Amino acid sequence: MTDWEAISANQPISASIALPGSKSLSNRELILCALADSPSTLRGVLDARDTQLMIEGLRSFGVQIEETGRDSAGNLDLDITPHFLRASPSSPTVINVGLAGTVMRFLPPVAAFARGDSYFDGDAVARKRPMATLLEALKDLGCDIEDRGRLPFLIHGSGHIRGGEVVLDASKSSQFVSALLLSAARCDAGATIRHVPAELGRTASDPRVPSLPHVEMTINTLAEHGVTVRRSTASQDSWHVDPQNINGVNLLIEGDLSNATPFFAAALISGGKLSTSDWPENSLQPIAEITEIFEALGAQITRSGRNFTLSGTGEINGIDMDLSAIGEVAPTVAALCALAETPSYLRGIGHLRGHETDRLRALADEINALGGNVIEEDTALRIYPAPLKRGVFHTYEDHRMATAGAILGLRVPGVVVENIETTGKTLPNFVARWEELLSK
Repeated sequence: MTDWEAISANQPISASIALPGSKSLSNRELILCALADSPSTLRGVLDARDTQLMIEGLRSFGVQIEETGRDSAGNLDLDITPHFLRASPSSPTVINVGLAGTVMRFLPPVAAFARGDSYFDGDAVARKRPMATLLEALKDLGCDIEDRGRLPFLIHGSGHIRGGEVVLDASKSSQFVSALLLSAARCDAGATIRHVPAELGRTASDPRVPSLPHVEMTINTLAEHGVTVRRSTASQDSWHVDPQNINGVNLLIEGDLSNATPFFAAALISGGKLSTSDWPENSLQPIAEITEIFEALGAQITRSGRNFTLSGTGEINGIDMDLSAIGEVAPTVAALCALAETPSYLRGIGHLRGHETDRLRALADEINALGGNVIEEDTALRIYPAPLKRGVFHTYEDHRMATAGAILGLRVPGVVVENIETTGKTLPNFVARWEELLSK
């Protein structure tokens, strides 16, 4: 682990960047291409720890994944050939999920479709992440799983999943819903998925499924493969997928808008300008929400086709916003709000307590340790203006905590970010990208 002294923004930046591929889309597409009825070609796949863990896991079940090239941003071009899924016949196939929520949640149904046993484990911190809801749901659909509600667990794959109706409390993560939707078309009877808060005996902090745009992303990704998802007319929290073919595809993965936000934060803080020509015109990601947040913080944004430019004045506005739909950018936003001239209230983010770390507590502790004034609530953060000072910003093996520390260091000299390498989870070569940006 390397402690890295963050770089101060001593002048307005003026630069353009190429976006790494979307991690969320890359790992959804990898799952669907593995379950498809025909080969696929994916271009622009993110090359980072989370996607490599997904690739390695799928290869363990016999899926052929061949790298055929790279683009200027280092993204991968892949040819994917689905095969009859099989785990090791002699001993359990070991699947390392690292600390990746998409891997630990999206791969278990694939393991159930494979014949043979699969043992799932990951980083020590990953064993604390919520899994019981998904594992119980898979059991209800007919899967044979030995578990204690968290990693590690053992899946006895039979080659098929019965399917049917399942009721779950997805208030801790939208990935529970997405994981079931991604595999539903391969189930013998399809699947009906209903979210009912606290149905499984837990108290829901919020009745809604958090990060619903990511469920919509999953549904739109399925549509690209010819899979139809029907939503209940009685409730927006109920989905049904009939048994049907999953088509192979030839497509380009969008650039990762969430991973781009720290770089655009640098433009806002420095009073500079940052552009990209990779901004999608019609995105599967929550593009409108990201734009709205930055404009509320004080940025000026111009768009023309795929060209996107954000300009800042160096002044940052405090905001009062519900981030339930886009919680993954909360660490970036919290860092910006800690530098703002007026108070902020970031709401609807209680589900972030079950991410790589308890992000609400971690953000409050680390910003306050630098002299900030952050009050932690059950599902929100109140952030008040305060002069910040040098110090160590701990990251808890969380990539978004690391980039939040880098953002604070743009304005606060002497901020040292612990374990900067953890950014490699979703953003390869972060330090080099950051240094290059700030040199322009």
